[in-house]
Order: sequence, then C-alpha cells, then structure tokens
Amino acid sequence: MADLSTTIAGVKLPNLLFNASGVCCQTKEDLQKMVDSESGSLITKSATFERREGNPSPRYVPLSNGSINSMGLPNEGYAYYLDYAKNYDYQSNKPLFVSLSGLSLEDNVKMIEAFKAANLPCVLEINYSCPNVPGKPQLGYDFEGMDHSLSVLAPLIEGPFGIKLPPYFDIAHFDIAASIFNKYDNLAFVTCVNSVGNGLAIDIDTEQVMIKPKDGFGGLGGFMILNTALANVNAFYRRLKNKQVIGVGGVTSGKEAFLHVLAGASAVQIGTTLREEGPGVFARIKKELSDIMIAKGYKSLDDFRGKVKTL
Repeated sequence: MADLSTTIAGVKLPNLLFNASGVCCQTKEDLQKMVDSESGSLITKSATFERREGNPSPRYVPLSNGSINSMGLPNEGYAYYLDYAKNYDYQSNKPLFVSLSGLSLEDNVKMIEAFKAANLPCVLEINYSCPNVPGKPQLGYDFEGMDHSLSVLAPLIEGPFGIKLPPYFDIAHFDIAASIFNKYDNLAFVTCVNSVGNGLAIDIDTEQVMIKPKDGFGGLGGFMILNTALANVNAFYRRLKNKQVIGVGGVTSGKEAFLHVLAGASAVQIGTTLREEGPGVFARIKKELSDIMIAKGYKSLDDFRGKVKTL
C-alpha cells in the first residue's frame, strides 16, 4: 500500500482516516469499535457539560444521496469522556481526539480546565458548529463571538488544539474566519465541514417531513455535501498559516478521500458512510485510496496534498 500516514497537531496517525464526531463515538462501546477498526485515529462525541438525551426521534434518516439529521447533541456529559481519556491506552492504541461543545463559554472553560488538570496526551477539538440544538445558533457564524471565545480558550488550552466549523458559503466569510484563526498560534487545525444546516427532506408518499425535531429541518450530510466540503477545505488550506485542515463531508469511497487531500486536507473524517456501513468502511476506503495513489504514482499524501490545479 501507499503511505497513508499523517500528522495532526504534532501527533502521528498511522493513516489519515477516522470518524466524524457524532458517529460511532457516543459510548465507550462505540469508541472500542473505532479502536478495533482500521481507522488511523478516533474522536469522541461532542461533549456538553451535562449529559444530554438529544432531540426526539426520528432524528436521523438516510437519503439516496446522503442523510439528514437533527440529533440535538446527545452525549454522556464531559466527565464520561474525561474518564475514557484517563483510562485510554495511548501506548498501544491509535491517537485520541476529544470533542467539546459547551453550550456556553463558561462550560467550555470548565471542561477544558478539567482536561488540562488531567494532563492527558489526547488532542482537544472545540465544536463551533452545532446546527441542530433548538434555540442555539452556531458560534461559527458569529465571527465576533468566535474570536472572543478563542481569545479565552486558546491561552487556557496552551497546547495544540483544533476547532470544528460549519460550512461557509461566501468568499468574504472565508477571509474573515481565516483572519481570526491566524491570530491564535496554538490553534493547530480546523475541521470542516459539519453538516450543512437546515435542509428539509419530505417523503412524497406520506407528504410528511422525514425527521421530527425542528419541524423537519436538519443538517445534511453524506455525498450531497462533498463539493461544499471540498470548497471549505481548499479555502482554509489556502488561507491558514502553519495550520492544518481535517476534511469531512461526502466521503463514500477512496475517490472522495483523495479529493479531500488534493484540496488540502491532512486527515479525512467519515460520517454518514460510517453510520450506514459500519467500522469496516475504513479498511475498504484505505485500500481504494491506496490503489488510486499507486495508479497515479503517488507514494505519500505529501506528494499531492493541496495540489489541486486551477484553470
């Protein structure tokens, strides 16, 4: 196989693929499936300060070209994931990323302080993109609020960390967001994109919406968002200084993983396809990506990362 290894935030991953936060990562049993899989890493479910049940079901539905969800941040509470991280075997297992999504800046501060006190080798990712919590706007679209949050959290974390972002659709927004991120030296990576917020799926036979929360409005994922994800990956790859991009969105095979790296991704996460196919997806996509690289004469990800050609 071609060399699929990569490094994120100074941590070596045996291969670039892992789960998107929200899929196969809520419980310790889920996370063990990720450990046992052929992924290069794993990330926990975005944790809030207190445990959350999330939104009422049905809250996730696969579609012919992806999925729609309005999960509402169901998770076991940050203490559950802190305990998991404390007992994780970092020597024999793959690297661990922990996603935090406080419903307030104060919650994020308290959670980060707890992880910092534990002095663990896991990498933190702060989620600024939760489109499916009723009454809570995404901080990723509030540039002033996001800058203020980073000004508090970056010096508190001290070490390298990342942020999960919503998709942006305006060139000016890429410019503004990048100018904020470039201010924080220890912000090591951005993960983009989270689901495309507030789509609507309707069943033609029943004439009903397909998920229950928010009158059927939910985040779009899977293959249908590939091109939006690639645009965000490439936009931030071009604009960020000494930072990396983790690409997520639309990966169903090695082809899409290749395109994410070509656009500038240093690692690639899989969400909808993992949810539908299970952890065996990593072995399949690894082989498909390796085959594409070999056919093109690429030995490592560095050979083609960010080298998409323009007309």
